[in-house]
Amino acid sequence: MIAALDNGESAAYCARIGLAALPAADAEGLALIQRAHRLAIPFENLDIMLGRGIDLAPESVFAKLVTARRGGYCFEQNQLFLRALLAAGFAARPLLARVWLIPTGTTPPRTHSFNLVELGGRPWIADAGFGGAFTPPMPIGDGAEASSPDGARHRLSARAIGGESAWMLERNDGNGWADQYSFTLAPVVSADLEMANHWTATAPASRFTRLHIASRVTEMGFLSLTDRSFTERAGGRIVDQAEAGDAAGWSRLLADRFGIALDPTAVAGLGLFALSR
Repeated sequence: MIAALDNGESAAYCARIGLAALPAADAEGLALIQRAHRLAIPFENLDIMLGRGIDLAPESVFAKLVTARRGGYCFEQNQLFLRALLAAGFAARPLLARVWLIPTGTTPPRTHSFNLVELGGRPWIADAGFGGAFTPPMPIGDGAEASSPDGARHRLSARAIGGESAWMLERNDGNGWADQYSFTLAPVVSADLEMANHWTATAPASRFTRLHIASRVTEMGFLSLTDRSFTERAGGRIVDQAEAGDAAGWSRLLADRFGIALDPTAVAGLGLFALSR
């Protein structure tokens, strides 16, 4: 369905995420590469807000996230991550999920992409593209739990959702369990990803067509920038908040804290700040 990174791409990807080489195809290697990816490559939807759209051609994703050192959202992040997993020797394939973070009273569409990895004859979830807090790799099983460096706990539970048997990923950052996303293990093909990506990047109901979003995982938490509002969380607590007052300040914040450099024309094109006269 999708090709593994070649040797040259693998070297460039490892340099991008700060690894000397791809790790061994085992549980420790999976945790290492996913953590490195999340710490290095930010999550963002700014090309959608600039009217550029999201191109899922593998060469375009690689050029954007690795060569140009930009970020991307789940369909880009987890495609690149999948190609790296395959290059490292993992047996892996994509999945789609329904995101429940913001309840709407209806069953949400499948707008999140992540990866399924087979390890030791058991399926694991491996997600390098869920915007916001870090989700560690986890073996799939009812009641399976894992912890992340920010102190949060993560749990999988078997449920009947939308008329189908599914898995729900939950997160507890000290304030109780909260649903994150649900999924099945049904095969996902390229056309499924293209359709889901198209809706997510174009539908008026999608939050990615309404908000300017950037986030980045840190050693103990994560950073988020939504429109002009910046928040830093560590250990489950908010440790810093700020509001960007002008385009120059917003650009510095984006570059310094998220590693995303946009030229002034692109920043102006986002429409976050009125043009000065």
